[in-house]
Amino acid sequence: MKESSVKVTFAGNPLTLLGNEIKVGDKAPDFIAVGAGLAPVKLSDFAGKTIIIAVYPSVDTSVCAAQNRRFNAEVNNLNEVVVLSVSVDLPFAQSRFCAAEGLDNIKTISDHKDLDFGEKYGYVIKELRLLARGTVVIDKSGIVRYIEYVPEVTNEPDYNAALEVVKSL
Repeated sequence: MKESSVKVTFAGNPLTLLGNEIKVGDKAPDFIAVGAGLAPVKLSDFAGKTIIIAVYPSVDTSVCAAQNRRFNAEVNNLNEVVVLSVSVDLPFAQSRFCAAEGLDNIKTISDHKDLDFGEKYGYVIKELRLLARGTVVIDKSGIVRYIEYVPEVTNEPDYNAALEVVKSL
């Protein structure tokens, strides 16, 4: 995997992102990850819908939990929008977390097996084999309309900026 030019830190310490840096206007690359029940999930499974991809390191951190809670709540106010919640957590941990939190509006998918999403979107943290935090918004025609690589992994993403783009689509 090639190194990205995106700069992120964890608690102020620099990290290296691997993969292809995605930009607004790009055609969203299809990827395969693992969903609930260990079933394969592809981005193309949601073709024709507006998609928010919420990217985070692990459901077992407070910031990641907050990120998932926020997008789960927000999707109630959006029409024909799918939220894909992506990390390298195992699908079992993602399902346990969502059940414990009562999160049923987001679709958790795990990139643990091949890092296919992380590599194609440039979110793989080389030093940790986790995904960096961020948000991707893809319109109904499959074009990236918003992307955020959160500069400090311990911070929450800019929800309002992503949601403004979604509401404008």
